[in-house]
Amino acid sequence: MKKNKLLFPIFIVIFAALLAGRTLLTSGYFKMHDDLQMMRQLEMEKCFLDLQIPCRWIPDMGYGFGFPLFNYYPPLPYLVGELFRVVGFSFVDTAKLVFLISFIFSVVAMYFFSKEFFGKVGGVLSSVFYIWAPYHAVDVYVRGAMNEAWAFIWFPLILLFGYKLITVHRSRFTILLALSWTGLFLSHNLMVLIFTPIFAIWCLFWLWRFKNLVSSIKYLVSSSLLTLGLTAFFTLPAILEQKYVQVDTLINGYYEYIAHFATLNQLFISRFWGYGASVWMENDGMPFQIGHVHWILSLIILIVLVVLFLRKKLNPKLHTTYYILLFFILVGWFAAFMAHSRSTFIWQLVPALKFVQFPWRFLTLVTFSFSFIVGSLVLLVPKKFIYLVVGILSIGLIIFNWNYFLPDGGKMGPLTDKEKFSGAAWDLQRTAGIFDYLPKTAKENPREGQSVLAEVIVGKGEITNPQEGTDWVKFLTTSNQPLTVRINIFDFPNWKAFVDEKEVETTIPETERWGRMYLTIPEGTHEVYLKLYNTPLRNVSNIISLTAWLGLLAYLVLQFKRGRRNRA
Repeated sequence: MKKNKLLFPIFIVIFAALLAGRTLLTSGYFKMHDDLQMMRQLEMEKCFLDLQIPCRWIPDMGYGFGFPLFNYYPPLPYLVGELFRVVGFSFVDTAKLVFLISFIFSVVAMYFFSKEFFGKVGGVLSSVFYIWAPYHAVDVYVRGAMNEAWAFIWFPLILLFGYKLITVHRSRFTILLALSWTGLFLSHNLMVLIFTPIFAIWCLFWLWRFKNLVSSIKYLVSSSLLTLGLTAFFTLPAILEQKYVQVDTLINGYYEYIAHFATLNQLFISRFWGYGASVWMENDGMPFQIGHVHWILSLIILIVLVVLFLRKKLNPKLHTTYYILLFFILVGWFAAFMAHSRSTFIWQLVPALKFVQFPWRFLTLVTFSFSFIVGSLVLLVPKKFIYLVVGILSIGLIIFNWNYFLPDGGKMGPLTDKEKFSGAAWDLQRTAGIFDYLPKTAKENPREGQSVLAEVIVGKGEITNPQEGTDWVKFLTTSNQPLTVRINIFDFPNWKAFVDEKEVETTIPETERWGRMYLTIPEGTHEVYLKLYNTPLRNVSNIISLTAWLGLLAYLVLQFKRGRRNRA
């Protein structure tokens, strides 16, 4: 009976998440801005089948000339997606289920975080507000921003385990905090940029509150080092190998932050809901609502706190909680400010912010902060009205925002894997996102897709038996004269070429605008093989992460065995 009471709130919040993702459980698929989720999943699967682990280079995107996508793009949602693929789910259903998991895990994570400070009822209230915030619907149903939707999972867990680590000082929280940060790094590295200052202030507050600096800092440093080890395979190449790709294309033109501030009307007043693009000023086709209920309740809670303070009626036992509420009220309103053009001077002062691209991305933090503080209402209203207030607010919010959590057109459209990966749809996915991490060897993006793997440019000869994996190609050449052969793959460090198992040099002529590799091959019949090898940095990064994961696994097994012996 007691166990059922503990699980009942979790069932409630999971049900709220399933309601938000109800259409994801129906057949078909839906239109979204980032309609590459299935394509990325396909490429991740090809890497696994080809034993390119971790996946870095994918063969089908970049106009078919290959792309170092997962050398820079966080892979976690697609790694999870492979679990669904292994048990037989289609690519269509896998993408929807990975979106649905982001809803479920986010709501459970927020429940445990909020429950720590407001109890189970407050945890339920915060969780419902977290999932049913308008921007959560934007991320999934409008933008199709899989990685950003997954970032919502890690915000509450990072703060919860950071708090536990400082206040309880147990090794398991060192590991849980590291795993939570690992989740955020491997889900959305840009969210790491804007969330880290919040975590830093959060830790400083608890360090000040408990005044146990030496032990706490030791645990925090240990957790940070473990995080760096677990994520090194991705983070080190993503940061240190940016010099090999055209990252300027990620912050110029359409992606320049100055064109994507939200207006006060869009943030606070408008109930407009659309599925179009973010454009200049108020001509946007997509919504940027904070949520009327969210921001109004944040002000009500602030006013109540001020009144109680002035009347000296604040409960002394809850002073720490009041500080926390004030902190997240400030965080939420500051994040809302960062989404508005008045914050331009801050964007100019912190150059790294330009990689956030869209100021309205700060609505993730607004959603998190305002949803969390709503849970405090259980501490501020009379106890006999708590369940009534929580019920009215939760059900009212769901009804108020019900139509936001629907795909464009209100329902899924028919689509199969075969349709998505053939014809015009396939061509569109191959060519989409060409400016994301285009290798610098390409002076301009291609104008047409790859039609053949390799072709003779100078001389007369024949190319036969072409074969291609995710990070390798091979073929045979036959001629009675030397040949210059163009390999229709972007050059990128460390592509190496071999003719009859002997390494030869690849070149890129001045006339080559698309960054493809060229080989000189002698007369006769020869086997040509090219493969993308890891750079020394990638090898070191892989070794660091493998060591960290194996070490963590060994430690957990040891602790499990020790626990069994103690129980015996």
